[in-house]
Amino acid sequence: MKTSERVLLALLVGFSLSACVSTTTGTPPPEADDADAAELNYQLGARYYQAKSYELARDRLEGAIELDPKMAKAYTTLGLTYEALDNRRLATEAYENAIKVAPKDYETQNTYAVFLCRQRDFAGAKKYFEKAAAAPTNDFSERTLTNAGVCMVQEPNLAAAEELFRKALDVRPTYGEALLQICLLKFQQQNYLSARAFLQRYLSSNPTSAGVLYLAAEIEGKLGNDRDRSEYVDQLLQEFPESPEAAKLGGSG
Repeated sequence: MKTSERVLLALLVGFSLSACVSTTTGTPPPEADDADAAELNYQLGARYYQAKSYELARDRLEGAIELDPKMAKAYTTLGLTYEALDNRRLATEAYENAIKVAPKDYETQNTYAVFLCRQRDFAGAKKYFEKAAAAPTNDFSERTLTNAGVCMVQEPNLAAAEELFRKALDVRPTYGEALLQICLLKFQQQNYLSARAFLQRYLSSNPTSAGVLYLAAEIEGKLGNDRDRSEYVDQLLQEFPESPEAAKLGGSG
């Protein structure tokens, strides 16, 4: 598997928008107080962001911030929006404002760390990942640790990455993304037996996918287990016949 395929499975996307996105449309009613209007603008902005209508998202999120300058989630989503608009300067400003108004919020710290990693500021990313992972309110520290590990892969610092993936598994031994990431790491290091062991742990407690079955077939192929490889290929072609992985394996047999 190429490095690009490894990165494709990475979780380095930060936290998804954690608020429930409202289906309400239109302008906030004039009788709504500033807090309600700010929340509605945020919900609309988040929805526009998810729909990739980034200019509309920006306008709504800026409106939310104008009404409630301490709304950290609006700054964070505005940062994501400016990233999508390829405006690094304003994205940085939005994330830094989010940190200022919510310096102890682990979701804000995690999202900022992801942004810093994308900018290849690995020292800064590490600092905020560590803060987020250690936050007492972070009930999903395994996700933060896995994000940090993916960032270390990109540095690259593979030893640090493996340590972080293992810490994530200490928190939740069945956490699928950490299992996949350490499997991919072992595959990259050509330690195929270890890669297989972690992938089997993944398959025992997580749903499969075309990408996972493709990876399983690749591992068995590297180990010279043609029968097991063929079984994974057959399963992939049967369960995910329209996937890019199926097209690739269908041509190779």
